[in-house]
Amino acid sequence: MATPVTNMDKPAATQSEPAKVARPRAPRPPRPNFRQIHQFPLPVNVHHVPPVIPHNPLSLISVALSYLTFLISPPRRQEVHSAYFDKATSSIHVTDEKAIKALWEMGFFGKGSLSRSEPSWLAREKKRRGLHDGKTSEEITRARREERRGLKLERARMEKLAIEEMLKAEAAARESGSTDDPTGQSTPDDTANGTATPAEKYSLKKAKEAKMLEAREARLAAQNADLEQKPETETNGKSVRFSPLVQKKEFSSNSPLSESVVESLDVDDFPNEEHLQLSNEEAFFLAYGLGALQIYDAPLSSEDQSTSPTPISALLQQFCHHSYQPTREGTAALQPDDPFMVSYTVYHHFRSLGWVIRSGVKFGTDYLLYNRGPVFSHAEFAVVVIPSYTHPYWSETEERKKYTAEKQARSWWWLHCVNRVQAQVMKSLCLVYVDVPPPAASIDDIGALFGQYKVREFMIKRWTPNRTRD
Repeated sequence: MATPVTNMDKPAATQSEPAKVARPRAPRPPRPNFRQIHQFPLPVNVHHVPPVIPHNPLSLISVALSYLTFLISPPRRQEVHSAYFDKATSSIHVTDEKAIKALWEMGFFGKGSLSRSEPSWLAREKKRRGLHDGKTSEEITRARREERRGLKLERARMEKLAIEEMLKAEAAARESGSTDDPTGQSTPDDTANGTATPAEKYSLKKAKEAKMLEAREARLAAQNADLEQKPETETNGKSVRFSPLVQKKEFSSNSPLSESVVESLDVDDFPNEEHLQLSNEEAFFLAYGLGALQIYDAPLSSEDQSTSPTPISALLQQFCHHSYQPTREGTAALQPDDPFMVSYTVYHHFRSLGWVIRSGVKFGTDYLLYNRGPVFSHAEFAVVVIPSYTHPYWSETEERKKYTAEKQARSWWWLHCVNRVQAQVMKSLCLVYVDVPPPAASIDDIGALFGQYKVREFMIKRWTPNRTRD
């Protein structure tokens, strides 16, 4: 017969623990529906046609119905956005707000000129001036990082206190001449035999719980102090009261505008001074690969509509010349190993495989590969592009051999540093070798020109002696 468990059956340590008061958690702010916002991976219109199954006659009927639907209600045409090339920064700029939104939401192309990544300067400026109540993506990221930093500091403090208590207990044991470990940890003999109990590791969750408990205790202490000081304040006979209208007013020290100026501004009339900045690889992929972008030599005004966009062949030459520092002259002949030719080959390769590619300059690499995009997850791979000269043309003369050796020169120290950085940020390093073909006679057929390049991928894993020891 089973006996009921009472409080007397519990250990003494459990009875002495204070009961935890369950506090209702503050509701988290609703997150945007990123699956709905970024449902299209590229800024193109895709029309699905039912498959034709030879042994199923109903499939022919579905194809005929879809064809009739296209004839009766034709789909909207492919929208082509406009941009201009800035020679000072060697980048492409998109100023139309509709185009900025489309290029960012459908493929994460470019970055805001006044933002870290997503073009959110307008929302941040409206919030600073008191015209917007919600939180921007930068503020959410900053708050999350500050919270995580505080939890890490709390975890380090808890670990330090635990070590100090253990050292004090060991010193007391040595003074009393006792060989038993007062902390309950294993002795050095047990450690030598391999039966040591691992020390307690404080996780971020424990640090967060301890921080919340301390905040609760501090809040209760402050309330008790207010209650103790309240009679003294009442006997003083002096008090200051504000009207309900003044109490409802909230003033921000960061806001440079007064309340009257803020009320006079309209949210819809606030100008947007930010534009989308595209890299040359992104712009050429949108213009040549997708046909969704037209690039002009100068900003296109609303009055002047007679200017024609730059042709694709001229655009390729312009990007190749601006891939050097300083910029090469426009009359210089194109080389097959121009930095733009090599980098765009890798960009087009991974974009065609469905990866979202972003710049990897902050981690010392050329590109970062995202599975779906930066709002869904962190980048999984970091890409370093290296030209390779395996074609016999590059080894025919000693001068070409010396030239290719200089282009491919990489030190083991450089590789170790880059690989260490990627290991610290939980990314896999991928070395991408691009086989450079011999010089082409003409660049009229861009598809045939890039078809001569070959891409080889190599994954690099950091070797750690402690984990790979025999």
